[in-house]
Amino acid sequence: MTRQLHLGGFLIASPVTHSHAAWRHPGSETDFFGPDHYHRVGRILERGKFDFAFFADLLAAPVRFGGDQSEPFRRGTQAAATIDPSLVAASIAAVTTHLGVAVTKSTTYFHPYELARVFGSLDHLTRGHVGWNIVTSLSQAEAQNFGFDDHVEHEERYARAEEFVSTAVKLWSSWDADAVTADKESGVWADPSKIHTVDHQGVHYRTRGPLNQPRSPQHRPVLIQAGASNTGRDFAARWAEAIFEIDPTPEGRRAYYDDVKSRAVDFGRNPDHVNILPAFIPFIGETESIAREKQAFHNELADPISGLITLSVHTDHDFSVYDLDAPVEHVEVPGTQGLFDLARRLSERDSLTLRDIGRLYAQGVLLPQFVGTASDVADQIEESFTGGEADGFMVSTAQTPGTFNDFVDYVVPELQRRGLFRKEYAGTTLRQHLGLGTADEDLPADIRGVDTRLAG
Repeated sequence: MTRQLHLGGFLIASPVTHSHAAWRHPGSETDFFGPDHYHRVGRILERGKFDFAFFADLLAAPVRFGGDQSEPFRRGTQAAATIDPSLVAASIAAVTTHLGVAVTKSTTYFHPYELARVFGSLDHLTRGHVGWNIVTSLSQAEAQNFGFDDHVEHEERYARAEEFVSTAVKLWSSWDADAVTADKESGVWADPSKIHTVDHQGVHYRTRGPLNQPRSPQHRPVLIQAGASNTGRDFAARWAEAIFEIDPTPEGRRAYYDDVKSRAVDFGRNPDHVNILPAFIPFIGETESIAREKQAFHNELADPISGLITLSVHTDHDFSVYDLDAPVEHVEVPGTQGLFDLARRLSERDSLTLRDIGRLYAQGVLLPQFVGTASDVADQIEESFTGGEADGFMVSTAQTPGTFNDFVDYVVPELQRRGLFRKEYAGTTLRQHLGLGTADEDLPADIRGVDTRLAG
């Protein structure tokens, strides 16, 4: 069969996703805190045969830019108002049949047992359609919401994440697949010999186990990550089965693709089971000029200060103290290093000021914009997909749900006509949508098949 691409729909359970202009768009819905909006989006994505809806998340309202929360709330910037994506995911799963749902949860401010139980429950409730977007959190503000004065340093966050994920994997494996017998005649619900303690005693976490729920349909959630720094790329290559990437340049996407696939091989993994999904925002029109008008209208709504507020959140660095009309300075940031490196690279390449970067950030957090007719946008997708940049794409919105509707109604049929995308779902789980192996096969080589059980 011809290699086919994968599609995810990028969301945050809030008025803002990548585009800070989207909530201001006349075509956007405004009820971002009720179920109907998310049900509608989920049905649109399933109609388009998307692999999954992806929910990013942050655990604090913005405070880093100027040390003042009033402007983020007034401007409605990213993370100023959100609801818990795991609950939204369960709600979407109740009104869809095939669509996967991927949820962001932090390894820094939760415990492995808690999240193993949450994602095991979601995998049961979604009938095997859940994914976990693994993050280590970004900012001091998040730390303070969980009772800490300071955020954990970057390298230490990833060391914790390594132990966290391996512990969660042990917990998901604590019930054998055939442990539940539910034999009414004998009165035996489960075979105790097939349920195992974990007794993990690590540097950062301890848990006895077993998980108090049977093995879920996928065994564990699909693991998703967005590592961009050197350490983050290693972590993504070691664990992730889908990787969300931001880079507006073809050369940057190709370099990332080659690098992470190579690292995955070094970890003893099948690189075909590490799906790299760059993100973009589409603007689709009956003609190219109409699409350009849509793009220009959207981009004019983007406020540079809103963009810099979110850049400050992502990097955990205050950009209010710099000259807006000067180039981006070389500074060390404790938060997302990959995005800041990209912003600095774009500033140097295109002679952009900090204000320019703020405007680009508000337009879509540095995402590329694919613009034109449905055929034009499909051309850009195909060129990137066949050019060694991607295994699929994350589609983000300029208005919600209008962008998803346009993409599903016009671009998806064109991709299907070209044989690049499925016409029907072939599998019954998110793992199958993504063309993955079994949950055990897709683990790093050094823990694949490890027996987590203890005698007795």
